[in-house]
Amino acid sequence: MHHHAYLWTGPKPRFDQEALRRPPHPEPPPPGSRPELIHRYREVAAEFPTSELPPLETAYWLVKPSSLVRGTWPDPAAAADWLRRQLASYAPRFGNEAQRDAGHLARFVSSSTERLGSGGDASYGFYLERPSYLSLALVTCSPNRTRPNLPCPLAS
Repeated sequence: MHHHAYLWTGPKPRFDQEALRRPPHPEPPPPGSRPELIHRYREVAAEFPTSELPPLETAYWLVKPSSLVRGTWPDPAAAADWLRRQLASYAPRFGNEAQRDAGHLARFVSSSTERLGSGGDASYGFYLERPSYLSLALVTCSPNRTRPNLPCPLAS
């Protein structure tokens, strides 16, 4: 078991494009469906696996391009340390002053270490200077507890 780190920051309106943040339905629309439905399905099916947008379900980071992996660690504490460094770096830009509190951020790191140690994932989001958004995720791999069928993005 190991843990992959992901980071995305960008305009909040882009983040809000939820259809592009969820995998397409396993079956395409049936023949005879409205053309706009077929077009939308094809768009999502093509863009979801290649998009840098954070998926709605954390485990689906694993189907994204391996170039989006910001780090990989076998040790949960080392992965959580990456999170600590990212939080420290971005905290001055958090839109909510209470989220900048060092104790508050330390609890995220501690909680993440525990979750990763038990095979879970950790995912956090923060508003930055509006309208920007920051998404940080640590995803357990090989296998992922919630989606064990998803392959490791770094497997050869």
